[in-house]
Amino acid sequence: DEFGSNDPDDYIAGFPPHPHRGFETITYMLNGKFRHKDSAGNEGYLTDGSVQWMTAGKGVIHSEMPEQTEGLVRGFQLWLNLPKEKKMIEPAYNDIPADKIPIVNVPGGQVKIISGTFLGITGPGISHTGILYYDILLDTGSEIIIPIENGWNGFCYVYEGSISCGQTVSKSHLAILSTEGVFRCTATVNNTRFILVAGMPLNEPVARGGPFVMNTRGEILQAFEDYQAGRLG
Repeated sequence: DEFGSNDPDDYIAGFPPHPHRGFETITYMLNGKFRHKDSAGNEGYLTDGSVQWMTAGKGVIHSEMPEQTEGLVRGFQLWLNLPKEKKMIEPAYNDIPADKIPIVNVPGGQVKIISGTFLGITGPGISHTGILYYDILLDTGSEIIIPIENGWNGFCYVYEGSISCGQTVSKSHLAILSTEGVFRCTATVNNTRFILVAGMPLNEPVARGGPFVMNTRGEILQAFEDYQAGRLG
């Protein structure tokens, strides 16, 4: 999901303590300042261009509260499912500052590598499943070709400008990628920016209830019971 607002009334309340289980959250902050705290004792500071990578695993309670009272807050949060055998692992947290995320220059643009490997450069985000996560900038008419593992599911989301990739994808629109193993597109507007995300399919049942992602309805009900009984986080 993309989030963003210039109005403090939209974000000043932040996200008070709430639980998660069974997946990872990846928060990429384009603009803004937020403070993370969780029940595992982790604390982090999100600012312009940084990433918060949290593994909820068997359960964590965390908060994300603004460290600003005015100005723009904008970014993305993805939920990355964990495979069945890792849903109850210990929670973990990784704060990734902007200056630790490599940027690769390409003709007419650049690729910021949050996770995965591009042109021999590997990003700092490490997941429990195969994933790539790039933030790409292109000038008008510039083409880019990104290799993706055959069979992976993926999408691109344009947040500035427009691209052509067999179809036109304009600002605030998302395109689901084919699984053929390569992504190719051309920017049709100057300073086009989009995120490209792809990952290995788990091919497992998915059950979701509120802040929990498990494999069965029974596991979701157990997560709610554990949270209400104080056994989660």
